[in-house]
Amino acid sequence: MTGISTDTVSDQVPDGRWRRIGRRIADEARRIAAIFAYLWVVFGVLVLHESIVLSRHGIGFRFYGFAFLNAWILAKVVLVAEAFDTRLRFEGRPLILPIGLRSAGFALLLVCAYAVEETLIHLWNGRPLAESLPAIGGGGVRGFVVIAVIMTVALVPYFTWRELGRVLGRERLRALMLSGRGA
Repeated sequence: MTGISTDTVSDQVPDGRWRRIGRRIADEARRIAAIFAYLWVVFGVLVLHESIVLSRHGIGFRFYGFAFLNAWILAKVVLVAEAFDTRLRFEGRPLILPIGLRSAGFALLLVCAYAVEETLIHLWNGRPLAESLPAIGGGGVRGFVVIAVIMTVALVPYFTWRELGRVLGRERLRALMLSGRGA
């Protein structure tokens, strides 16, 4: 015999490691699904509001795919950014501080990610860079700030849930919110 093992990699890795990997994948899938669902609702409400405003002016509006696609793309951005966000520690501080700072920081990140996404799409479609930059919130710094403020307010419930889960424990918070037990 030559001494070459015919064992597969899965035979060499202990079962406990595969279970940990499976649990981590399932946990990450649940986290991105939750972020996606939240962002989809927020963006969906904003799109519905836009359609109502436009209809008051006699302008038809029916594109609802924006909310779904952007929620999916930006959920991935949030998931990656949350991995870096764990370095910020707010123990012993009022909860309003991490909730407000994270809401504002992630709102800026999401607006910037959206701008980059739109720019890349337009560049891919052959437009010059000057025409590819999106007019966020109607354009200019004012529009950017307005959208960032709207997104900051929209993210407050998400980060409130996260911070309460950190302080109370996820399971206790879930029990309090969804079953009424644990109070």
